[in-house]
Amino acid sequence: MDQLAALDTSVWIDGAEFTMGSDSHYPEEAPARRVSVDGFRLDAASVTNRQFDEFVTDTGYISVAERPLDPADFPGAPAENLQPGSMVFTGTPGPVDLRHLSQWWAWIPGASWRRPFGPASSVRGLDRHPVVHVAYEDAEAYAVWAGRRLPTEAEWELAARGGLEHAEYTWGDDAETDGEPRANYWHGDFPWRARPGYGATTPVGSFAPNGFGLYDMAGNVWEWTSDWYSQPSPADGCCAPANPVGGSREQSVDPRQPAMPRKVVKGGSFLCADSYCRRYRPAARRPQMIDTGMSHLGFRCAG
Repeated sequence: MDQLAALDTSVWIDGAEFTMGSDSHYPEEAPARRVSVDGFRLDAASVTNRQFDEFVTDTGYISVAERPLDPADFPGAPAENLQPGSMVFTGTPGPVDLRHLSQWWAWIPGASWRRPFGPASSVRGLDRHPVVHVAYEDAEAYAVWAGRRLPTEAEWELAARGGLEHAEYTWGDDAETDGEPRANYWHGDFPWRARPGYGATTPVGSFAPNGFGLYDMAGNVWEWTSDWYSQPSPADGCCAPANPVGGSREQSVDPRQPAMPRKVVKGGSFLCADSYCRRYRPAARRPQMIDTGMSHLGFRCAG
């Protein structure tokens, strides 16, 4: 089987017990804990623009970013912000204070999976790139159409480790070297000057697969999981629960943004920079509001 064919297949992941999370990095990854997962299949690569287009053509599906907004759902919002759109990465002209991510993210009316950089853009020539600007509902709708489902966080992390249970990265313990690129994360000065070939999505399969034959389990795009986001409890480290899932929908709500529940996303993206967000590791995770697509957020299916 050639690589292009392999990218469109799924891979069987044997059930296993493994150590999930990490006590050595960001606090939301802790505690490291033993869990067990039954065997499952996972797509070898992220869902691409070509594949998502096939779904849309077959069903007439309209993504969340393309739907008109109801002003009643956003009281007090300026009219210009009530147009369909999505969050787009916009590099800065020079160094900035990395505590304020609003400097490199902008709500762009008209941005969607079809027009990833705004109304004047398109996905022409990007067939093999991961689809982006997909909200959770969009990813779930595609999975149902394909007869699949979204993976749990535990499944995703087991698969990302590729058989290297305690390794730092999907490829081992050693950081990438200049002579051996491993993943599409930010190379250069974040968020304003990326090295050539970085700073945007790359076609799926541009880097070597992990030990299970899975591509882009580090970097390129964050990927949705089915778990509601919650902080693992210290008690979670006392045993090895089978097929764990996240907390409840209610637990996933951030008190600072109470209107929108959040799911776990995994894998990091092309925007993960060692100087800012070293979250292209298997243990890394972050919460994502379910109604929001972004230009570094995609998914793959399990089943």
